[in-house]
Amino acid sequence: MNAGDRVRVDRGTATYEGVLMPSTTAENLVVKLEGGYNVGIDRDEADVEVLEQDSYDIEEAQDTGGTSEITFEEELPTISLISTGGTIASTVDYRTGAVTAQFDAEDVLRAVPELAGRANYRGRVVANILSENMTPDVWVDLAEAVHEEIEQGADGVVVMHGTDTMQHTASALSFMLDTPVPVVFTGSQRSADRPSSDNVMNAVCAVEAAKADHSETVVCMHADESDDDCALHRGTRVRKNHTSRRDAFETVGAEPLGEVEWKTGEVSFNREPAARGADDLHLAEGLDRDVQHIKFVPGTPVDFLDIAEDASGLVIEGTGLGHVTTEWIPRIEELVENGTTVVMTSQCLEGRVCDRVYDTGRDLLDAGVVEAGDTLPETAYVKLMWALANVESVEETMRRSVAGELQERSVPWT
Repeated sequence: MNAGDRVRVDRGTATYEGVLMPSTTAENLVVKLEGGYNVGIDRDEADVEVLEQDSYDIEEAQDTGGTSEITFEEELPTISLISTGGTIASTVDYRTGAVTAQFDAEDVLRAVPELAGRANYRGRVVANILSENMTPDVWVDLAEAVHEEIEQGADGVVVMHGTDTMQHTASALSFMLDTPVPVVFTGSQRSADRPSSDNVMNAVCAVEAAKADHSETVVCMHADESDDDCALHRGTRVRKNHTSRRDAFETVGAEPLGEVEWKTGEVSFNREPAARGADDLHLAEGLDRDVQHIKFVPGTPVDFLDIAEDASGLVIEGTGLGHVTTEWIPRIEELVENGTTVVMTSQCLEGRVCDRVYDTGRDLLDAGVVEAGDTLPETAYVKLMWALANVESVEETMRRSVAGELQERSVPWT
């Protein structure tokens, strides 16, 4: 009996059926139930029947000195697993009681035996950080690593990433990388040592998405609170909208690009994705780090804009259709005249910027502000960094869609 086996456990009048998980003590069994929750059972009180043996022996792999033994099978696709850290690659630091990132990509293979037999894997570590420590420099390192993995023959790439800033990194790679194969970001809201961890389902669904017939850069996370499906969100249209729910991620302004059914691994799409092989592999890794992102709120003084003095770019989250106090407009005009590209987005979750409706908006346009349509503020920030470093017509680029970030129409979506 090994971790990864499907088991039935009888304990008194209760029966539990699920996947046997690694246990930190010899006295207890840990079983992941169908609903996604873990249950701990005293071994002395348990009658265990193995229903299905897993072909991947996690304990044997752990005895090999920290390297996963994955047998290469020619008929299977090759998926590159790239780790940057985050909750999906984390455990409890018993010194502080806090969750800390400490697993690399190889550890993910050992910790998620359900991945065995689905693909051939290559593991690579780009960073080992929680996502609040992510930086544009790491975005560049990650983009280069993904480019190299695809260049070396990977049929798809799965990036393990912390959830708090995943939308920024997914946007960055969407702009920096033209890819002929899927690039799938995934993570977990709850670490592997917690009941109801989502790490296994998200990782498995991400691998299935990376094997599918498309070449999108997407985020793959729980579609709802149950363990039925994972949603596939386009990297430039996704937002984390809840601090702790397993279905925290949403596609803003539209339904998700697709779904992955957990039990079957079947991938389906709600609208036509970019086809596998449609683009040639190309990396435009330049990023202008001298871009600021601010949010206007009532009463914010004009000198708050001094943060963008001599900056290459500034993204403003305005109110409603893209407004700020009229007191800001002369200072914004000064910034534009001094060479700062000022882009207006909306802090509203739905809809698009339109500065032609009210006097304030028209004055902002006259001051040289660039409308970003319904581009999400976080995405506009990353896009402006990329555009300033890679294109000549920055303003024109910010007004059109490059990687699916700007929709032609904004319609209500429920």
